[in-house]
Amino acid sequence: MAKQLLGPFCQILTMEGLPFDGPLSNDQLDMVEGGGLLIEGDRIVEVMDQAHFQEASHSSGGQGFDVGFTPIKRHMVLLPGFVDAHTHMCYAGSRVEDYTRRLSGESYLQIADRGGGIMSTVRSTRQATEEELFRSLCKRACAHMFGGVTTCEVKSGYGLDIVTELKMLRAISMVNASVETFPWLVPTCLAAHVRPYDFKTDQQYLDFVLHKLLPQVKKEGLASRVDIYVDRGAFPPDVAEGFLFQARSLGFDLVLHADQFTTGGATVAARVSAVSADHLEKSTEREFRWLREKGVVAVVLPGSTLGLGEPFAPARRMLDAGMCLAIASDWNPGSAPHGDLLTQAALLGANQRLTMAETLAGITTRAARALRLDDRGVIGKGAMADLVGFECARFEEILYHQGCLRPSFVMRAGKRIKKALVSGG
Repeated sequence: MAKQLLGPFCQILTMEGLPFDGPLSNDQLDMVEGGGLLIEGDRIVEVMDQAHFQEASHSSGGQGFDVGFTPIKRHMVLLPGFVDAHTHMCYAGSRVEDYTRRLSGESYLQIADRGGGIMSTVRSTRQATEEELFRSLCKRACAHMFGGVTTCEVKSGYGLDIVTELKMLRAISMVNASVETFPWLVPTCLAAHVRPYDFKTDQQYLDFVLHKLLPQVKKEGLASRVDIYVDRGAFPPDVAEGFLFQARSLGFDLVLHADQFTTGGATVAARVSAVSADHLEKSTEREFRWLREKGVVAVVLPGSTLGLGEPFAPARRMLDAGMCLAIASDWNPGSAPHGDLLTQAALLGANQRLTMAETLAGITTRAARALRLDDRGVIGKGAMADLVGFECARFEEILYHQGCLRPSFVMRAGKRIKKALVSGG
């Protein structure tokens, strides 16, 4: 495999050696000044300090450099590629009407009760072809890549029937198989999003998902994670808990939409020892304690609170309670059409008084933990060569500009991403 030297950078923020749980100070960040990387294939072989990098670059005579990248002529700070641990990027249609109605005073739940909301997107997605879903997902994945996101979770959940749920998951798989210039997509089956109208009870529908859909998902290898939305207007905690235990028996990892509008979901997440509990806007210290004791990652979603005009999840209190906090975009057509992870993370950090270390960990190493990926979100030996660079002299400038400072360098699996390669997505 070809080797390449990459650098030098003003700063390399490795995100290595950080604790997964609790508060972080900026002093805990591992920083390499003026150094570079040795990459072989899709993996990082070595992180070099300034002296070692200069020696290596001189001895190689410049051979092995990514010749399309000349950071010597510019200030650049290098970070691990961002990880977005919760999105609904595979869908068809628009929910602009829902947004307009919210601005006129209707609530998210009121709109859903009157035929809008999730079921509106379900109708559009059922009508879309697999190819149409693939192409629209490519465009969103491309936008995410140029925002620095190199790994991204994507849920189904706008089908709520066998045909469309499989169609969505296959579209996600098609993006992964297409080219290496999109983020790596981690599929999650969210067929338990809401109950479709053609089922009389929640239990009847969840039994259908368990016995008819999930075995096919497992057979085709389309997802290894199962999600369920636990809240008013979705599924109640007692029914959700039984569903999750049965999904685990089929071999799936478990995640939950929890405590967005009412409490109860986080308790279920703790009882089933889920990988993550996502949303948590209404959670309290009691829920934080249970989740921490069970090692459940808290995934907060500032995009949906911005889209709905609601208060942010209490991220500061979660960290102070000793939790592992990840920050994700929740990119979806209804409550979170914004989609830009860095901007959302920066705004959440300002609102919740998060240190820059806490915010950056929330979209790198701690977000990778929410997806059970131990080779992402860090710059270190053996890690995937997923990297994002910003033209600035100090890492603090990235969040200071609150999303307006865009990445000028993105590498995914050892390959620099250029716009021309994905413009047709």
